[in-house]
Amino acid sequence: MPTHVEERVAPRTYLNKRRHIDAETRASRSRATDYWDLIKPEITFLVGIASLAGFFLASGGAVDIALLISTLIGVTLAAAGGGVLNHVIERDLDAKMKRTATRPLPSKRVSPGLAGVSGVMLIAAGVVVLFTKVNVLTAALAAATVLGYLCVYTPLKTRTKYNTIVGCVPGALPALGGWTAATGSVDVGGLVLFAILFAWQMPHFLSLAWMYRKDYEKANFVMLPVVEPDGRSTGVQTLAFTIILVLLSVVPFALGLTGLLYLIGTLAVGAFFLAAAYRFYRSLANGAARKVLLASVVYIPVLVAAILLDQLV
Repeated sequence: MPTHVEERVAPRTYLNKRRHIDAETRASRSRATDYWDLIKPEITFLVGIASLAGFFLASGGAVDIALLISTLIGVTLAAAGGGVLNHVIERDLDAKMKRTATRPLPSKRVSPGLAGVSGVMLIAAGVVVLFTKVNVLTAALAAATVLGYLCVYTPLKTRTKYNTIVGCVPGALPALGGWTAATGSVDVGGLVLFAILFAWQMPHFLSLAWMYRKDYEKANFVMLPVVEPDGRSTGVQTLAFTIILVLLSVVPFALGLTGLLYLIGTLAVGAFFLAAAYRFYRSLANGAARKVLLASVVYIPVLVAAILLDQLV
């Protein structure tokens, strides 16, 4: 029979254990959140759906599900690894900017060594999956995407205002990779998708750079809005590339790769994007830039949904 002392201690012991378990759970959730942030989920998601669009468009409705799943797994792993290594490379620059100072590496919640190993493993796993389960060409494109992103675009961000347009090349390769995954070759349709993704990135990143131009200046990023602070070139290029994007997005229909449903969807979302770009061009206001960014984020998922629905119908 427990004594009075034991009766008093037992609840305290239980509460201490409960607090310890809760603390461990919170720490585990925090670590999971940090690693989730490191893979740049928004970019990884866009890479995945760009590949999905290329695969579906190339398949013409007859989709090999097993091949599609292998493609998405490989492309997503490689993109996630690239995101992690980008965090590692830019950790000191991120620490200088208010927008990025709380990221896992500059805030020292994750060590650069551990993040680096994780990034390399993710990239290797993605390329191996594509090489063994898809085809050599798609694996090579995934490797080129990561190398272009990390070894060309990332260092150029502190050296030249043309870094954004250079970075559009690796950013557009996943759409071409989706096409080659389904066909095993580079064809006109795949190149059109590549061009669409290339044009899309310019208003997306220019609007972001305009909104955070002061942050970029603090970190010595040579972004266009930093080099040319009056914003004229930023506004003109944002509008021009949005017009090019809308025109390019009609080409799959003109080539007979898509039907009327796709055309209606892409023209509707294109008009929305174009209106936002024009307002930004006229005002150069941060609020207008934010609307361009929002329109760009909406554009690709709607475009992909239009392709999928069109192919299924």
